[in-house]
Amino acid sequence: LKFFPIAFLIAVILFIIKHKNNSEFIILWTTGVKKKVIVNLLLLSAIIIMIFYLIFSIFLTPLALSKSRELLSQNQFNSFLPTIRSQQFSDSFKDLTFFVEEKIDNEVKNIFLHDTGKSLNRFSSKADNVDSTTIIASKGVVEKKAIFLLDGQIISYNSSKGKNEIIKFDQLNIDLNQLKTTVIKKLKLQETSTLKLLNCFTNIKNNLALCNNETKKEIIPILMRRLVLPAYIPIIALISSFLLIKNYNLFLNRVSIFFYGFVLLVFIELLLKYTGTNEFLKYLYMTIPVMTLIILYPFILYRISK
Repeated sequence: LKFFPIAFLIAVILFIIKHKNNSEFIILWTTGVKKKVIVNLLLLSAIIIMIFYLIFSIFLTPLALSKSRELLSQNQFNSFLPTIRSQQFSDSFKDLTFFVEEKIDNEVKNIFLHDTGKSLNRFSSKADNVDSTTIIASKGVVEKKAIFLLDGQIISYNSSKGKNEIIKFDQLNIDLNQLKTTVIKKLKLQETSTLKLLNCFTNIKNNLALCNNETKKEIIPILMRRLVLPAYIPIIALISSFLLIKNYNLFLNRVSIFFYGFVLLVFIELLLKYTGTNEFLKYLYMTIPVMTLIILYPFILYRISK
């Protein structure tokens, strides 16, 4: 949804330019169709798209994101293999960092495992005193939630004594069932329903943790994006309608009109970030669509009537 306004701008401008180049609009003008009808049609299309945008931004997108987060938090990993990437350090699991130099199917080479969560401290003779465990091996085979290592060594570090215990091995089988993924289970603000976010401002006695003053500064831009940003879509349609005016002025050619629309989208995107920290910018963001519509629509109708 974030790139939808710019996509709409490009689509409308290309639509008008294509029909002008093919002289299709001239056929309409000669049959008695007024330009006002085309402007109203573009505006009506923008309003319909705005309604669909509101449905997605207010209801469907937060719901889908929250459901995805819920599924990810409930499901445990089924296999260690998909998390392995050649020549890349990975921290997909809590307190465990691993690296493999080469991966072919389920076989890996030059493996490095570093555990700070004491999941692998059982391989040390003094497991209770181990702060971190590092396992290095030349080869290995991964099978679901286990990894079988060959020709390596286990390095256990004790911070209180400042010593390392090194144990060499020919074969080592590691059970990874105890590992926990680093998936964040708590819902982010973007994944929280719109009604809950609005409740922070409508319910004075709200005691929800996400409704503190600092969090409200982050909630306001999210609500602005969901509720107010779609109102700029009809404005984009009106700006594109300037292409219907027969004008060879430098300020109303194809490039200039696209530039106006693009600058507007960049401006509102930048302005959106500060709506949570500045009251004036917040109300400015909400009033721009209304004021622009009141000014642009009569002006366009006046120009095309000439």
